[in-house]
Order: sequence, then C-alpha cells, then structure tokens
Amino acid sequence: MGNCLPNNDCVLRGGIPAGPCAGGYGHCCLFMQSCGGIIRENGTYFVNPNHPEPYDDTGNCQVTVMKLHPDICQIRLDLEVLTISGPEPLNHICNADQLLVSGGSPVPTICGTSTGDHMYIDAGLGQSNPIVISVITSGVSFPRNWRIRVSQILCGSISRADPGCLQYYTGISGKVKSFNYNTATGRQLSNQDYSICIRTERNFCSIQYTACTDTDNDRSRSFTLSGNSNTAVMAMVGSGASGQPNSCPNDWLLIGCMRVADRVPVSTACEDRVCGGTFNAEVSSVSRTVTTTVRPFRLYFHTDGVESPIDVDNRGFCLDYVQQPCTNG
Repeated sequence: MGNCLPNNDCVLRGGIPAGPCAGGYGHCCLFMQSCGGIIRENGTYFVNPNHPEPYDDTGNCQVTVMKLHPDICQIRLDLEVLTISGPEPLNHICNADQLLVSGGSPVPTICGTSTGDHMYIDAGLGQSNPIVISVITSGVSFPRNWRIRVSQILCGSISRADPGCLQYYTGISGKVKSFNYNTATGRQLSNQDYSICIRTERNFCSIQYTACTDTDNDRSRSFTLSGNSNTAVMAMVGSGASGQPNSCPNDWLLIGCMRVADRVPVSTACEDRVCGGTFNAEVSSVSRTVTTTVRPFRLYFHTDGVESPIDVDNRGFCLDYVQQPCTNG
C-alpha cells in the first residue's frame, strides 16, 4: 500500500514509484525506512536490512517516527511481517530478539512471530515527541524478517482507537489473539499487560467469544494460559485475591462479567478472569462459548515473568468473536 502522488513528487520525496494511480496522473509511491531512518511520510514501511531477504545479524535497528503535524493522536503499527527469534523456552522471556516501541503509551516487549498483528500507540500532544521503533537482535543465527507499516491517525479520525487500547478491532465478527500465538510452535510471551478492544457496532449489545479451531493438535491448544499444556488442563476462573482454589493469580485473560453463553443470566454468577488450558467461564475441562454484556467490549491480558516449573508449553490464546444484536426482551 502506498500514497498516490504526482509523478515527479514521489522520487523527490524519497519514495519508490510502484505503478500508476489516479488514471495515470500520479504514481503509487512506496516509502521505506530501515536502520537509522526517520519516518516523515504517512504509511511508511519499516523494513529489515536487505528486505525482503532475511536478515541474520545482531544489533539495534531502529527508526524514528516524526508526526506529520500536531493533530496526530495515534500511531498504528501493522506487523505485515514479523518473524524474529522467539522467547527462551523456560520462562518465555524475550531475551534474544525484541520489538520495542518507546516515546508513547506503554507497549509490551514482544518477540517471535506476530505476522498480521497490529498495535496502536498514543502519540501524545504536540509535534515534538517522536516515537522510536526498535528491533534488537542478538543470540544465535536466525533468519529474521520484518515489514511494519506505520500509519498516523488524526485526533478526530473515525479510525482512532479508544484510549488505552493496544489493539483495536472493528466489525461484527473477527478474531483476537495474543502475540506469538501458534498452536504448533508458539510460546505465550511473559511480562504482557495490555488491552484488546472491539468497537461496539450499532444495535449490538453483547458479544460472544469461542476458542479458535486448532488444526495442529489432537487436543486443542488455542487457549493455554497456565498449567502444563502437554496435559489436559481445565479452565480456572476468578481472581487471585478471591482465595478460590481455582483462581487466576498469575497469567489471565480478563473479560468483564462473562458467563457461559447458554446459561440463563439471572441463575448464574459471572466471572472476570479465566486462565488454565480450557476456555470456559466456569471451572471445567470442556471448552464453551462465553458471553458478556459489559460495554465497551474490552479484553485485558496479563502474564507474569515466571513459567517454570508449573506452567509448561503454554501457547497463549486465540478467540473468535461475534457481536450479538440488542433485543427488546
């Protein structure tokens, strides 16, 4: 994706002409920056050296994002390609390769493969506070590859995410997942704290979540947050402060006042946290669809910095969501 500019402007602004647009009156202009670059154009790609060929070296490759003008409130990062070395296997900490974002709202450090994911960064007020995106590479040889599209969002834009949302989804249905999620080889990342938000569409009053289909394993690992995931682990619910034997004090996903979808709401209490190795709003070894009427629709994901020896081979989570229409009943 590029910017449609007059034919002569693309090269003069440091872009790469990539075909005609506007009926031949302009060129689709691609802007790319790599290590040490400064991003001054909307939609610029931050790419690894020698992209699209893999990069296998150590160091700190970073770009600086400068606001186009003061009325920019957010920076959106689309991780069109992100494949860097994953976390270490014991506690799932990113101590070799890391993607870091600084200068804006807090962003968790991630690593591994998160192709197709995105982030929204609060860019603050004024024009003088740049955002720095860094890919730190170290450790063993690894074929790294990244292409991150950097978009700047106006304060009054309908594309602007709600405050505090690291990820923001629109549409009646879709899919949300943790970074580095993969049912075959992915590892849940430690030291994560962020919100995932889903825009409430007009005339929709509740939302349902179901664990994604796992085609890699005989027993689903599409929701494995705590416990030894090499064995069957039941869903655990509740907060660590509650003192319940099945509470979630360490790694958990928060969904406000969630219930099993086919339960009569007035007959069952609701829970806010779920963890374990099965997705359910109740303590169970059977995965179920979960529903909530709490709006705005928001999930909060937390992991601590310790996995071993209790938590083993957790993959993280992937959930399909479907918003439910309002009823008069």
